[in-house]
Amino acid sequence: MSAQPLPAVGGEAEGEGEGDAWQQELRQQFPIITGHPELAYLDSAATSQKPRQVLDTAVAYLTTSNANAGRGTYPWANRTTELVERTRRRVKAFLGDLDPEGSGVHFTSGASEGLRTVARDWLTGFLDDGDEILVPFTDHRANLDPWLEAQQLLAARGVAVRVRALPVQPESGDYDHRALPAVVGPRTRFVAATHVHHVYGGDMNVQRIRAAVGPDVPICLDAAQSVGHLPVRVGEGGLDVDFVVFSGHKALALPGTGAVWARNTRGPRFRPGGWAGTPNTAGIASLEAALGWLDAAGTERIDRWTTDLATRLTDGIRHLPAYEVLGCRASLGADTALPPEQRRRGIVSFRHRAIASDDLGFVLFSRGFMVRADSLCQAGADEADGVVRVSLHVYNTKEEVDRLIGVLTTLS
Repeated sequence: MSAQPLPAVGGEAEGEGEGDAWQQELRQQFPIITGHPELAYLDSAATSQKPRQVLDTAVAYLTTSNANAGRGTYPWANRTTELVERTRRRVKAFLGDLDPEGSGVHFTSGASEGLRTVARDWLTGFLDDGDEILVPFTDHRANLDPWLEAQQLLAARGVAVRVRALPVQPESGDYDHRALPAVVGPRTRFVAATHVHHVYGGDMNVQRIRAAVGPDVPICLDAAQSVGHLPVRVGEGGLDVDFVVFSGHKALALPGTGAVWARNTRGPRFRPGGWAGTPNTAGIASLEAALGWLDAAGTERIDRWTTDLATRLTDGIRHLPAYEVLGCRASLGADTALPPEQRRRGIVSFRHRAIASDDLGFVLFSRGFMVRADSLCQAGADEADGVVRVSLHVYNTKEEVDRLIGVLTTLS
């Protein structure tokens, strides 16, 4: 089920009105959004909504070609096998992979399973006694727990591996790249990092990690908050990482869908262990359609739209004394001196100084806003560290952001 191209709207240098028209055309393609005009869905970092093209593709697959992949020779099975292989090629092309013959794509239920698969099935066979790995201790738990589990599995075999924390700037949540060289040593063999932070919304500058660890250390990138939201490229001039792990359901595809892309040039070839079983073929069909939709819409333009909305939101609430906006202070507001790529990538998290975050979440829903309000699965956080997170996608509008700012102002 190959994705159909979207009609082009506007040009590369469109003005504000043209950009609004482009966004409105795309917004109309999300049935759940247009079907509930009284609600503003502001939780796309948890899961994205799905365009009609993706939904239609999944239904068409299930009603015309549903079969198992790689386990039959009749036409439906053959079409499903080709669907899986075609979607692997689509993932590689979407990431700008310049060596698709050497790289690999493994489908998973999402980023959490993907990271755990890399940890259990690849990392445990790569490390030796006395090796060290660097991992994030203040990012999503899905990008910490698998590496600690790998350490435990190796310890049970008599292989001692040291896990060191990527240094972090406490106020911004960004990796502390100035402190990074001090924790990199001759036994540093692997780094796990995050592309866009799920709480602070910042680009974590993985290229600086590569500069610190050198050309030979594999890097695994949690791209759950970047793939489908902004351009993610692994080709020349792009991200020099060895694994890109992402969730399809956060990139406009159906739930239970994700992928691990492996470069396969540092260390052994990535081969998931165990019997593969039946893949989520309907989810894979939806992922192919979603990546096609994103290519046609333009991830660069989606990124600009959501970054501008995040800037609009932070600019609207940063002077309200009742609120604390989390993350890099320099990225607050439209007058920031930071370049666009260093602003919040469609994610804004904040606290009310007097109202508990879960209570504020209930209040906002009563006013028509669906936001995330808890500790956001952040490693090291607990219920007392709850925040309200607004996460945006292309179906969100300036009017929704302005209306949210108005409600927050009345609560300040």
